[in-house]
Amino acid sequence: MKAKKDHSLFRRRFASTLQFVARHRKTGQPLQRSPQNIVILARECYGDCILLTPLIGSLRKEYPNLSIYVVAFSQIIFNFFSADPNVTAVYHAKRNMYRYVKGILFKKFDLLFNPKDHPSTHFLIQSVLIRANHKVGHFNPHHEGLFDQLITMEPDTHESLKNLALLDLLGTQRAMHPHKPYVPEMPLSAETASFLKTLTQGKNIGINISTGHAGGHRTLQQWSELIQTFPDQEFIIFSSPHDIEEKKQLEQPNSNVIPSPSTRNLYEVGEIVKKLKLLITPDTSLVHIAACSDTPLIALYRKYLADRTQFGPLSTLQRVIVSQTPNVIDIEPAEVSVALEQMLQTLASQANEPTVS
Repeated sequence: MKAKKDHSLFRRRFASTLQFVARHRKTGQPLQRSPQNIVILARECYGDCILLTPLIGSLRKEYPNLSIYVVAFSQIIFNFFSADPNVTAVYHAKRNMYRYVKGILFKKFDLLFNPKDHPSTHFLIQSVLIRANHKVGHFNPHHEGLFDQLITMEPDTHESLKNLALLDLLGTQRAMHPHKPYVPEMPLSAETASFLKTLTQGKNIGINISTGHAGGHRTLQQWSELIQTFPDQEFIIFSSPHDIEEKKQLEQPNSNVIPSPSTRNLYEVGEIVKKLKLLITPDTSLVHIAACSDTPLIALYRKYLADRTQFGPLSTLQRVIVSQTPNVIDIEPAEVSVALEQMLQTLASQANEPTVS
């Protein structure tokens, strides 16, 4: 906890130093004309980049000739946006520096967008170094003077809406036609392609046992009990490579679990999720992958409010279960079972509703 506070203090002091030494921008200056190009700083996690795609998709739709450049700070995000046809080019700020300096730092852009609403060392460095006629960020006292415009939104606003707020500054009517989040098409392995052909649309329930958050895991026993409580349902287990052995331990003894291949990228995960009846997952990128296909969702969250407000699910049919502690292991198994039973009943009743012609 002390290390986290020290890191936060360092970032604030570093931001204050930048405010003192960097070129001062008079915050509040409106954009003078529609941009011909834009550079967007992409956050570091899969869920973050999925929640950035509604903005990128909307920009491509509203401004077909706009050149969209993305600056990534990790290899997984570089790979993600490199597959996105809506993006003109992607640059890694920490690797292949010659390409980055030549393609980004030696150019001047019409518009720069920093999506973070708090002082981030790497993001603020790039916000200062990258030359742009107009720079936009989110309001924070440590951002003043570094950007031409700062977007002010209510605390705990959803991340996708914070990103889409850039469109308001450009004069587009984002609320009328919001772009759905998406995962760009990536290579599909022969193993996953064959597996997809065996699945019936809307038949199986997905369970994701992995998470990137401390306190996000449930025990194998908890997942096994849930599976065994619904013997008439067929389940598919998702996991990260680190949890592949636990995935196998759930697949092998349970006859109503369909063994599935290990996925090699987010696109493969999304193609399987698209086939599901519903997905059960802790707070992780699969929450947002489900939103791409509007797959019904039961999401398990820790007690932290920001987790489920800023990064909550966007699926139309959803149920959020919140732990009373910082660990989802403390959510009672019965609560998850009841939520699944209720979701199945809702889906069954929707399937029986007459179609309006």
